[in-house]
Amino acid sequence: MSTQFIEYPKCTTCKKAKKWLEEQGVTFADRHIAEQAPTAEELRGWWQASGLPLKRFFNTCGMKYRELNLAAKLGEMSEEEQLQLLASDGMLVKRPLLVTEDGSVIPGFKAEAWSSALGK
Repeated sequence: MSTQFIEYPKCTTCKKAKKWLEEQGVTFADRHIAEQAPTAEELRGWWQASGLPLKRFFNTCGMKYRELNLAAKLGEMSEEEQLQLLASDGMLVKRPLLVTEDGSVIPGFKAEAWSSALGK
């Protein structure tokens, strides 16, 4: 498996992260999150591999998140319901999302965390 870069191309943070990956010489497979939304199984695997709370996989700044009033609803939803919701619309997923060859998963872009995960 190659490193995956899951992005929404119009997102400025995604553009910045993609440029950073290219500058670091990282070979990656690019995936448009809205056109090719992650499945519930992919999300479950990434979430478990990350060791992070599931809430970190939600794009809490997104319009869809606010429209659905998820800040108030997530606490009452089961993990399975949350995963199904994330899988229903790629725009709900935090981006960019980095999945490295060794299985590290990092939602959102922080150069230091990405550098560490990629061994740079």
